[in-house]
Amino acid sequence: MLRPRETRELRLMSFDLLVHPDAVVTWAHDVGGNAVATASFAGLTDVLTIESRMTVDLVAPTWPVFDIAASAQHYPFRYSAEDWTDLGALARPQYVDVAGRLSGWVESFVMARPTDTLSLLRDVANGVSGQINYQSREVEGTQGPLETLDRGWGSCRDIAVLFAEAVRTLGFGARIVSGYLYVASSDIIGWTDAGSTHAWVEVFVPGAGWIAFDPTNRSMGSANLIPVAAARHITQVAPVSGSFHGRSGDVMGMHVEVAVTPA
Repeated sequence: MLRPRETRELRLMSFDLLVHPDAVVTWAHDVGGNAVATASFAGLTDVLTIESRMTVDLVAPTWPVFDIAASAQHYPFRYSAEDWTDLGALARPQYVDVAGRLSGWVESFVMARPTDTLSLLRDVANGVSGQINYQSREVEGTQGPLETLDRGWGSCRDIAVLFAEAVRTLGFGARIVSGYLYVASSDIIGWTDAGSTHAWVEVFVPGAGWIAFDPTNRSMGSANLIPVAAARHITQVAPVSGSFHGRSGDVMGMHVEVAVTPA
């Protein structure tokens, strides 16, 4: 999953996928509408290189204004029957929480009922970033939301999972997004050189649609964010996944690099 998702704020001007050794590459869309490339190899190799080159035009405003439907401007609200059916599992918690610890934690951000919907979502995002310290983590896998709360630290994907699960607990539909973070200055968390891989969350609010929240950086809206894949669970948006045949000691390492050049 390396091909950016086009939106009204992101135009994909060009995209090339280069794979070495040579492979048969087929394309399809998964259930979430993400573009998925499958590479099949015929021979043996000691190095696998996957390179995606893209030119994008990102015009998302830094301070977005969302036209939320009158019925959803204050929380709690009800999704329409159609929206609720379509959101399905996106609006249900994905992790076991028998004791209701996460529910109790996120309730502390609900100042009143009713309360302003957008302010509530912003408060939860800020609460996550305020209580969880960012820490880059190269190891495989993602922490569960309660594990991140207990540790008090996590990577961007851990923080995204915690925020998505928290707002789902409140009844919102949310999806995990993976992609790239681009900023012109170095004061953004998770920033490396001119860009880096990143994970954040989109929350569905009637009228406004899917609103991007980056709790790692306390930001709202799609500025600086280039989405590649969106799905219910973090395991469904891995940029590269697959298997190989060989000896258990054959994998010597992996290197990921993101380079940004002004068009």
